[in-house]
Amino acid sequence: MKKNICTLFICIHLVAFTQKKYQKRYYKDGTLKEEGWILNDKKTAFWKLYYENGNIKKEGRFKDNLETKYWYFYAENSTVEKEGHFKKGQKNDWWLFYDKKGFLNHKCQLKNNQKNSYCLVYKKNKLIKASKFKEGIKIKEWKDFASFKEENNLNDLR
Repeated sequence: MKKNICTLFICIHLVAFTQKKYQKRYYKDGTLKEEGWILNDKKTAFWKLYYENGNIKKEGRFKDNLETKYWYFYAENSTVEKEGHFKKGQKNDWWLFYDKKGFLNHKCQLKNNQKNSYCLVYKKNKLIKASKFKEGIKIKEWKDFASFKEENNLNDLR
């Protein structure tokens, strides 16, 4: 009987200290700064972070205090600045970057926060330049898109 009571007490204790809690933090003036889930004193699940003017700054998921999965970043005027994937707090996979008017400026494949593979540059929604990177170092650039598409077997690229 005592063993069962001790086991029950330990289980209740563990559950109480591992519960996910929703948290809000504020700037000194009372404006919401960030909101999201905390688990074992670490950010987890979905979070939103705000500028002091109240507009959203960025939103995405955390796991063990590190950014993970897909994130959106916004300028103070609420236009999207960039968006992309995180893996264990590092930028990975495709990232899209926008100009001040919200039009796609360029998109790049990243690995561990560095350009790694293709980076495509756009002007007025048209592809104007392409580069290839390896571990952050540019290894090739194309301004002739017919050869870029053919050389890289990307006939469906626009």
